[in-house]
Amino acid sequence: MSAESLRLRGRELDLRRGVVMAIVNRTSDSFFAAARFEDDEAALAAVERAVAEGAEIVDVGGVRAGRGPRVEAAEEIERVVPLVAAVRERFPEVLVSVDTWRAEVALEAARAGADLVNDTWAGHDPRLAQVAAAEGLGLVVSHTGGALPRTDPLRVAYPEGVLADVLERLAAGAARAVELGVDPASVLVDPTHDFGKNTWHSLELVRGTDQIVALGFPVLMALSRKDFVGETLGLEVDERLEGTLAATALAAWLGAGVFRAHDVAATRRTLDMVAAVRGDLPPARAVRGLA
Repeated sequence: MSAESLRLRGRELDLRRGVVMAIVNRTSDSFFAAARFEDDEAALAAVERAVAEGAEIVDVGGVRAGRGPRVEAAEEIERVVPLVAAVRERFPEVLVSVDTWRAEVALEAARAGADLVNDTWAGHDPRLAQVAAAEGLGLVVSHTGGALPRTDPLRVAYPEGVLADVLERLAAGAARAVELGVDPASVLVDPTHDFGKNTWHSLELVRGTDQIVALGFPVLMALSRKDFVGETLGLEVDERLEGTLAATALAAWLGAGVFRAHDVAATRRTLDMVAAVRGDLPPARAVRGLA
């Protein structure tokens, strides 16, 4: 049975319409140039745009996911925590996520007002879930097939199939988070397309969204402009919007509820159309044939 709501620090989000998580990277080297912000004011302007376009969650990151210059925890904290505090002050209505695999970063972000920890490296630091539980944060449980942080996949294989591996590891990670004290309604599961996976794997995970949803936790999809979209269509990162939205519509129809996105307005409209077709959202205007 799919989860219909997500609870973060006492706030309930309705997943039936779909929730947009906007990407704001406090970095200079993220793979999509339009999401790079080298200072807090530029990042805050991006948050303002995202909120105006319909984002309910803002995901703040301080380290590029892929290979690049080493960023120590202290530098990541310096990049991320003041921005989290500023977003919390200026935009009290928006929920703040911090994209980190480090417990010490998550702790400082929690104390600055973060609501959610987006652990994209699948519990590489086992203390991270403990921080989420102790601080009352939500937690994203991800899947990387055992890949280490900031590494790219190479000839990765799943003997029992990628979907089976994802289901097993996400279920185990979510159960551990709940056992540690994270509110079950605050645990999201993310199949984590591209991380520890090739393009065939990521396509299979889009097709299998309904099985991930059946785990019973809110499902986060981080599809935006990823390599599997680019390789499928033969496109560079700046041309991957349509492919991203196609995958978004399919995943939303199959029950995924939260979508991490660079293109907030386009994602919001796509999710609204899916929700309207499914019958969960009325049309904004319906006068055709009535007058």
